[in-house]
Amino acid sequence: MLDARDASTLRTSEEELRWDGAASTPIVSIPGDVNDPAHRRALAGAARELGGLDLLVNNAGVLGPSPLPPLARYPLDGLREVVEVNVVAPLALFQATAELLRAAPGGGRVVMITSDAAAEAYPGWGGYGAAKAAVEQLAAVLAAEEPGLRVWAVDPGDLRTRMHQEAFPGEDISDRPEPETVVPAFLSLVESDRASGRLRLADLEAGQSSR
Repeated sequence: MLDARDASTLRTSEEELRWDGAASTPIVSIPGDVNDPAHRRALAGAARELGGLDLLVNNAGVLGPSPLPPLARYPLDGLREVVEVNVVAPLALFQATAELLRAAPGGGRVVMITSDAAAEAYPGWGGYGAAKAAVEQLAAVLAAEEPGLRVWAVDPGDLRTRMHQEAFPGEDISDRPEPETVVPAFLSLVESDRASGRLRLADLEAGQSSR
């Protein structure tokens, strides 16, 4: 089950999955905004109709104002949006799907995408970093409250994404790796029985390459 704000991009992703040999697997794409309670209900309902939910990936996020402003000039309405999208919406989506995740065979898995900005003090990243720090605390408390689930706060690293380009408008970010480069490490994680906690995909990749 896929969701994204951009319906066109979502259709493209679905088509790519089908071309990659997943045609026999039911694929449901639901465009919408995770800030919208109706959209979250639609996602939870679709998962229920598909027979359950093993994995929830909370990847939705916004950077906030661009160029990145210092906290002394950070627009508070922009901070509210960053917190709503990056912190409140993922928790709300978990709440909408918690029953399904608890019922998953072997226990469900929850991935909360985080960033090194949650732990490091980068000028300009105060709003986004504070939101991601909150995400990591949510993940840690969820893991303590839901011992039957695996809850991971995952830092994918600096990747060549639209959000990263927004953080550095006009700069060349072609030295950052493409997002698909971390897919093997990500798949290895979600298919594993690794204990709940915070981790960096780069560390998983290093562990795989050393074997």
